[in-house]
Amino acid sequence: MAGVKKLLLPLALFALCGSVLAMPQFRLTAIQQLGYDRLDPLWQYSGKVMGCTFCHVGKQGGAPWNVFGQALQKGFAANPRSSFGDVLYAVLRANGDQDGDGYPDAIEVFARTLPGDPGSHPDRPLAELEQEFAAVGGVEAYAAKKTGK
Repeated sequence: MAGVKKLLLPLALFALCGSVLAMPQFRLTAIQQLGYDRLDPLWQYSGKVMGCTFCHVGKQGGAPWNVFGQALQKGFAANPRSSFGDVLYAVLRANGDQDGDGYPDAIEVFARTLPGDPGSHPDRPLAELEQEFAAVGGVEAYAAKKTGK
């Protein structure tokens, strides 16, 4: 019986830690939809692939949201039956610059900077990035993936 208890305790701790460390579904969806998973084979375990500050003010997520996160919230409010992927795509397709740094949100996503933080912006000229972005499909590359039946 003591051997069973010794085995159950580590398993229980592992299960608890796994649920605590799991990425929220919105973040998992965004990482895959935006192609951030392609450069890191261990992306599910890395907070570096797309940190919470992509949409939130704090590094741990939760309220408050930055201006990009607020744009997503407004998208959900306007279209409450939409999927997260569709709302994300609509915000990017709107070609807005939520943080006002001179780079549209979709370009910041492409350049892997934070669209909700004016201090985080690409270090390359906008025209150059727009040309590269268009060459790889532009914002259409960020369309939500539809599941077939």
